[in-house]
Amino acid sequence: MLININPLSLFQTKAKIKKVFREAKASYLNRIRFAVGMFYFGMGLSFATWASRIPDIKSALHLTEGDLGSILFALPVGQLIVMPFSGKMVTKFGSHRILIFSLIMYVLCLINLGLATTSLQLSMGLFLFGVFGNLANIAVNTQGVYTEVLFKKTIMSSFHGMWSFAGFTGALVGLGMLALDLSPLHHFMIVAGIVLLMVAFNFKFLVRAKEKVKPKPEGKKLFVKPDTALLWLGVIGFCSMASEGVMFDWSGVYFKEIVKAPGPLVVLGYTSFMIMMASGRFLGDGLINKFGRERVMQISGVMISAGLFTAVFLPYIVPCTIAFMFVGLGVATIVPTVYSIAGKNPTVPAGEALTIVSSVSFLGFLMGPPVIGHIAQSFGLQFSFAFIGIFGVLIAFMVSKIRTAA
Repeated sequence: MLININPLSLFQTKAKIKKVFREAKASYLNRIRFAVGMFYFGMGLSFATWASRIPDIKSALHLTEGDLGSILFALPVGQLIVMPFSGKMVTKFGSHRILIFSLIMYVLCLINLGLATTSLQLSMGLFLFGVFGNLANIAVNTQGVYTEVLFKKTIMSSFHGMWSFAGFTGALVGLGMLALDLSPLHHFMIVAGIVLLMVAFNFKFLVRAKEKVKPKPEGKKLFVKPDTALLWLGVIGFCSMASEGVMFDWSGVYFKEIVKAPGPLVVLGYTSFMIMMASGRFLGDGLINKFGRERVMQISGVMISAGLFTAVFLPYIVPCTIAFMFVGLGVATIVPTVYSIAGKNPTVPAGEALTIVSSVSFLGFLMGPPVIGHIAQSFGLQFSFAFIGIFGVLIAFMVSKIRTAA
């Protein structure tokens, strides 16, 4: 998933967008929106391309589940190390510059993953993939905020929908590459070329803005006890992102080793998950308006558990494909809803609230896949999926602990 870990509300009110953008005609604004959307798409396509070939790389390097779990941990380590500096770099050098640079490096790192012949090389490649992925994530979300300001209406969800759509596209392309019997390296080089063309045709339309960051007032406490409701929201986000992260990194392995899917059908589970997650994001606002946040989140949690437990007890192609579709629908609306509730907290400013919730939630996405690898090594992959399945039930239970009617 594309994770918004930066307190973007800081940029919303303090960024001075150049006059040429603020006074642009509607047609030019639409071109800006398209360009920013293409950068979201490029990031999603790159990540999905890597995820779609994890089973092949695992087999090529003769890795066990435990080995793969440890190696996958290199990606979140890279993200965590650069995380304290990403926002400062975006502020100092401009989000448009950082986005162009980081996305180019991101796809070069993708090619580097295809060149790995040892577990150490793959670990180092994933570390760098995480570093530039985090930089691109912060920069592209900042661009999304600037574009939203220009349009004077909410359009951020459509950008994240583009990322999800790119994930589905990446899985579909992966299916085609497997059918053509292309190696991960050649697959990665083709996708990298496509993304670089997207950058070349769209970088001129990114929004230029100058940040003005006020110094922190003297005497302000560095650490403040978070609001209890925000902690509950963070834990809900943690459970959802852990489930999503596991589907990204382990769904292909599950279909190959447990379901025994033949050839190109290995990516069927990942593809079905991505289709339903993307669809759920585009439909989520309407469902929430009709049924309410609490009910939608509770049903989503149940769907996550139902999907994962179905995959565990019915490890066959058709039931598992349907099961992964349920998981995709389940995770689609939870994190956006959690962020929406947090931003309307009556006692904590929106920026601080989102920082607390997104930080806790992000740990789930980082820790879920590596932990699953080690659980699978000790107890089997099916048991590890059943373990994550409990998280959906926890989500449905924890929703009752927060006030969702913001």
